[in-house]
Amino acid sequence: MSLVSSTPLLQHARENGYCVGAFNVHTLEMLQAVVEAAAETESPLILQSTVGTVKHLGPDYIAAAAQTAAKLHRIPIALHLDHCTDFDLIVKCIRAGYTSVMIDASHSPFDENVAQTRKVVEVAKAAGVNVEAELGKVGGVEDEIVVGEEDATLADPLECRRFVELTGVATLAPAIGTAHGIYKGEPKIDFDRIQAIAEVVSVPLVLHGGSGIPVEQVRRAVSLGMSKMNIATELRIAFSNAIKSVFDQNPEENDPRKYMVPAKQALKEMAIEKMRMCGCIGKAGQLI
Repeated sequence: MSLVSSTPLLQHARENGYCVGAFNVHTLEMLQAVVEAAAETESPLILQSTVGTVKHLGPDYIAAAAQTAAKLHRIPIALHLDHCTDFDLIVKCIRAGYTSVMIDASHSPFDENVAQTRKVVEVAKAAGVNVEAELGKVGGVEDEIVVGEEDATLADPLECRRFVELTGVATLAPAIGTAHGIYKGEPKIDFDRIQAIAEVVSVPLVLHGGSGIPVEQVRRAVSLGMSKMNIATELRIAFSNAIKSVFDQNPEENDPRKYMVPAKQALKEMAIEKMRMCGCIGKAGQLI
């Protein structure tokens, strides 16, 4: 298969009461591990890269690796650019082969957020690329974007409806109490707000800050309308801890294959656990 837009994946998820896992990957090994997890469990998959990773590896390298994965496995795979504030970089990623992009203008006033989002939607629509946008401010650290707890604001349901109508955006990430990174305590998710937004917005909703949310809370959020869950920090921790373990046992190890293989396996196991949590296992066949 070829890479696909995330739009039909997320629409199917919303209509059928599950969500698609969206995994941030930073190396080829991380990408391979997540893809293998999805292939083995027959799960639809969204591969994500942050702006920092795009700058580090280059959009063409990332898109080529993702396209190769799509050709090797008979599962629907989308490639998404996460939390980007740079219009020119979004265009570069679309040209490279990304099938989904996020314009994050949530730090700007509502009207400016609308204007920036509409501009991206116009460009992406011609290429059949999904556009995700954020309303409200999700707290925590996401690559180069930092939002302190005191600055995090929750999305207003009626404002969400107006935003979607004005922009034509295909996917919306409303701030509902989650945060990027690992939670210090139990997440304070506003489930009533999720339900209220889902009742007035027809497009699929995205749950940002998915690392560390308890299973029961994820499933409740999905049942109320969340169709995509972003996972990043927990993947990095599992991957890095596996590498550290190899060096703890053999500090002189210098063969990358010796530490990348266990790192891939650890990440793969984590990805399968998250796919099970999302309820997307076995759904790939329904989307081909």
